[in-house]
Amino acid sequence: MAGPLQGLKVIEMVGIGPAPFCAMALADLGAEVIRIDRPQTGDPKAAADKARFDVTARGRRSLAIDLRKPGAAETVLQLVEKADLLIEGFRPGVMERLGLGPDVCLARNPKLVFGRMTGWGQFGPLSQAAGHDINYIAVGGALHAIGRSGEAPVVPLNLIGDFGGGGMLLAFGVMCALHQASVSGKGQVVDAAMTDGTAMLTAMMYGFRARGTWSNRRGENLLDGGAHFYDTYACADGKYVAIGAIEPQFYAKLRELCGIDDPAFDAQMDAARWPVLKHRLADVFRTRTRDEWCALLEGSDACFAPVLDWDEAPQHPHNQARGTFIEIDGVIQPAPAPRFSGTPAAKPGPASPAGADTESVLRDWGLAAPAIESLRQAGVIAA
Repeated sequence: MAGPLQGLKVIEMVGIGPAPFCAMALADLGAEVIRIDRPQTGDPKAAADKARFDVTARGRRSLAIDLRKPGAAETVLQLVEKADLLIEGFRPGVMERLGLGPDVCLARNPKLVFGRMTGWGQFGPLSQAAGHDINYIAVGGALHAIGRSGEAPVVPLNLIGDFGGGGMLLAFGVMCALHQASVSGKGQVVDAAMTDGTAMLTAMMYGFRARGTWSNRRGENLLDGGAHFYDTYACADGKYVAIGAIEPQFYAKLRELCGIDDPAFDAQMDAARWPVLKHRLADVFRTRTRDEWCALLEGSDACFAPVLDWDEAPQHPHNQARGTFIEIDGVIQPAPAPRFSGTPAAKPGPASPAGADTESVLRDWGLAAPAIESLRQAGVIAA
């Protein structure tokens, strides 16, 4: 593997959503990440096909262990002794019940960083409740702010809670803890909660709110689609463009290129006029197709971009020039990011089916052949 995290050894307790996303990001940048999967039954071909499309599982080997069996926890602890980092995304208490809680793991490896990813956090009145991204961003305040004026909040995929306020927060947290471990020789637990991460992402808006420049009325503020110069607009062909001309010079360039000389547009920051100006700007954009607007505005300082769908985005010239998307085993997907000048990341390998690498992982992480065979006989790993 190439990348700035070469040499970092990570154990990932397989889950869904943000923890695998964090593990993917670490593996993309060179860490050796071992996935501890549940043993699978059924058609191996179906399992391989499922793994092929599991993009967030890419780039790491899979070790399948039946954690309910005697000796399973001890096997994981032997791996923990050689790891720098463990990531898990279970409800609070699950790892403890498996005999793999942070106290046990840190006793075996005092430098270990133990990364915990949950929605509500390791403590608090909701910590044991089930939930998903939409619930966490609702409590964090972000969901209320997303949508059109006078309409219900809009679900913003699961980008804010799961990935931005979840997986990315966990990745940031564990890297901070790894730095501290390198200095002090002591590991620690990282409690990454999606409610905390979502709140953190809204820091700027809370500053605006305190200053009196952001209201509780969604769709009526500077960056939520309330301003006519920061919104999406339909074109003559039914496709959309995105405008973000906030600064005066960029707003002036947008007006210049679009031929907007109506003096009503002079009062850019008069929020009382935004609804009327939005209707007028919508009329302007309906006069041409999206491609015609691209020919006129793209690449200028008008802060313009076409709204591309899932098929169009990988084909856009800018994304192609940067290699923003790659193909792995026939599946188009985002490339590793960010970019590093001295230690660039390699193209990730495809995801391994659950348990496909069990023996090689155990062998490479120091277990002898007789010990592996004993685990097989005990049913801890597949026969």
